[in-house]
Amino acid sequence: MNFHILTLFPEMIEQGLNTSITGRAISNGLLSIEAVNIRDYAFNKHQSVDDYPYGGGAGMLMQAEPVYLAYEAVRKKIAERKPAEAETEEPAEAEQLEEKPVTGSEEEPVKEKKLRVVYLSPQGDVFSQGMAEELAKEEDLVLLCGHYEGIDERVLEEIVTDYVSIGDYVLTGGELPAMVMVDAISRLVPGVLHNNVSAEFESFQDNLLEYPQYSRPEEWHGKKVPPVLMSGHHANIEKWRREQSILRTYERRPDLLEKSNLTEKEKKWLKDQIND
Repeated sequence: MNFHILTLFPEMIEQGLNTSITGRAISNGLLSIEAVNIRDYAFNKHQSVDDYPYGGGAGMLMQAEPVYLAYEAVRKKIAERKPAEAETEEPAEAEQLEEKPVTGSEEEPVKEKKLRVVYLSPQGDVFSQGMAEELAKEEDLVLLCGHYEGIDERVLEEIVTDYVSIGDYVLTGGELPAMVMVDAISRLVPGVLHNNVSAEFESFQDNLLEYPQYSRPEEWHGKKVPPVLMSGHHANIEKWRREQSILRTYERRPDLLEKSNLTEKEKKWLKDQIND
């Protein structure tokens, strides 16, 4: 998967994402993270990309043209890369591609898929695990980081497909939210995690929080590992984990339970736990 992050602070993105799991995935060729410096597309010698907003008001606004030129550079690079990738495919794959019609009809050519561009903004939909799963299906994803008082509305209307927020608070810029999104989405790309099962059973799967986990020693500060986890009985362990996920979600994020798919038996079990 290829991430293209349009930013005024590329070094912040590079230092934050070239480590740990994402850094290893980049080294292994599973991810590509390109930090595009919007200042490189400024049209003045000082590389200034901001100006005063029309109508007055506090602060400065990022101008439309540098943002648009940065986006266009990314879009063209992707368009040039795809034919090159097609040429390096195995012959059998190439033949299969040739058999597919390239147009919907003689009069109506198939439209090129629009590049997904996410603008990080507190005005957007709140980022969630479900959104991460959807965006992980994209081959290329552009993340646009605002700064100052935001970005000229005209370029947002021109290029942005999604407005996304990571919470109801205000940050200095979109770089930290962009890194949060890259981290969450990357974990869902096949091969990024050493254990692909771990992404499947973490918090928010089926709208439930993850169950409690324990490691050695068996007893620490007088607290013992639950006996069921020492039993070796896999069915009982899975049952216990499921129940603990339900109980923990009820205690810490009851809003999620409304969206989870509990069986009638599980609902009754939870009710009994609450009454106890």
